[in-house]
Amino acid sequence: MADQQRAYIPSKKIDTEFPLIDNDPHIKRVLKYTRPGDYAVATATAAAGPGLMLLWERIAPSYVGKGGFPPIMRLTGAVSLTAGFLMLYQRSALRFYGFRENKREVDMDMREMVDKVKNSEPLYGESTLSPYMQGVASRNSRYTALWLHVVPWFNFVNHSQHGVDTAKYYRQAERELEAERAK
Repeated sequence: MADQQRAYIPSKKIDTEFPLIDNDPHIKRVLKYTRPGDYAVATATAAAGPGLMLLWERIAPSYVGKGGFPPIMRLTGAVSLTAGFLMLYQRSALRFYGFRENKREVDMDMREMVDKVKNSEPLYGESTLSPYMQGVASRNSRYTALWLHVVPWFNFVNHSQHGVDTAKYYRQAERELEAERAK
């Protein structure tokens, strides 16, 4: 009973307008693939909270005294920075899921994975967890950017369960190696 084989259940594929890159991207990949426009939106989100607090203080002063306003501004700044980061992460992660235009990310993903194939590296990194625990981690963090506003949950685990057929990376690597040999 201890060596019983567990059934592998593939993740559900959601039909989207754009191609799926990864349904459980590692946090490092999400942040590495972030676009400059995402940084602009995140910066605007982070600046909105303190900016509105200053505006409201001018329009309707709180008269809290000398020591009352700075702690509120620090709290507003911390909450706004967190909101800015979550906005940045979600915008980038939605491209991995294929919910937003992702041509640039598809090309970056293909280049990154083909280079890993050529260097004989594992596609999604090495993990110290057992295959079972990798599956648990994958199931717990798959598509979590959709619920980021409820529970901020990120994938910190390297595993091989990403909802895509990795054969495309190997085929592309073979084509590139053949083209290099033909030169």
